[in-house]
Amino acid sequence: MANFEARTSAASGRITVSLTGECDLAAREHLTAVLLDAVHRARAVFVDLARLTFIDSSGVHSLVVAHHAAKQTGGHIYVINAAGPVASVLEITGLDTLLRAPAEERRHV
Repeated sequence: MANFEARTSAASGRITVSLTGECDLAAREHLTAVLLDAVHRARAVFVDLARLTFIDSSGVHSLVVAHHAAKQTGGHIYVINAAGPVASVLEITGLDTLLRAPAEERRHV
């Protein structure tokens, strides 16, 4: 498996999932499980991509699955701190807009 890690931290009624390394097919099941667990535990889940260096369609799929799960429970999942190639993938797929935190939420991250 490529170098990938997903760490979860909770504070103030929200969960932050920090991703590190490369998110590809080998990481998809793990990422999906971590994200689904987070959306079932909190109404607001922030996925911090600051240390993610690569994401492919597998990672995009995990984010979309988590988004739909969050919507079903009245929650939200947001991506933050995307840069470089990761930000480009999110922009191309429209996830940068779909999963953007409202301004009032971004102030608390």
